[in-house]
Amino acid sequence: MTGQKADDIVTAAFLVIGDEILSGRTKDKNIGFVADYMTSLGIDLKEVRVVPDEQDQIVAAINALRTKFNYVFTSGGIGPTHDDITAESVAAAFDVPLNLDPRAVAIMEKHYEPGQFTPARQRMARIPEGADLIENKVSKAPGFRIENVHVMAGVPSIMQAMLDAIAPTLTTGRKMLSRTVAADMPESRIADRLAAIQDAHPETLIGSYPNASDGKFTTQIVIRSRDEAILTAAAQDVAQAVAELLGS
Repeated sequence: MTGQKADDIVTAAFLVIGDEILSGRTKDKNIGFVADYMTSLGIDLKEVRVVPDEQDQIVAAINALRTKFNYVFTSGGIGPTHDDITAESVAAAFDVPLNLDPRAVAIMEKHYEPGQFTPARQRMARIPEGADLIENKVSKAPGFRIENVHVMAGVPSIMQAMLDAIAPTLTTGRKMLSRTVAADMPESRIADRLAAIQDAHPETLIGSYPNASDGKFTTQIVIRSRDEAILTAAAQDVAQAVAELLGS
């Protein structure tokens, strides 16, 4: 796939791998970035999972997600230490060998000074058989793509660079458009009207987000649709409902 547009909705899941995330030692910074990035491309991020550095759980998650969504993106577990087991786990999920990849070895040998491409660093050149490499402009150790699964680093700057590298290869759907209507009232006051508007415009998603400041409650209403005309009609209905309630 090479950056094609799809008429249908394109979906994705994000799998975060690492004991350090689940223990709280590391605060995840990738989920929000990936969600924004996918939305900007026109890909619906439908599910996020966080699993520990345990092969059976990684394998189970990958095999569940890759059959359910168009794309799976993973972060974490492809570093040089003994507990970085994502590459082994992905190879196990696809039932293929995991070997030192000559392409990855060449990239990393060129990057490191003579004698610095240690056995630990060589672990980062192990790639499942049949996978393509994902360029890493930050620290050179590549990620990889096998079928619809994209395996990337956990370090945010590296993961983001890898996303930039693969973005042109992804098939994307129609982008979700949005409008926001501000309502100077509590969410509860407009909830029934929003439910009716949602029913009248089934091709939209309407969310309400309350806010309280100095004891005053207000609501931001966000209307989303892939169709501009449908979005405009629904947003007009929401604005009219807000105006009527404020005037009553």
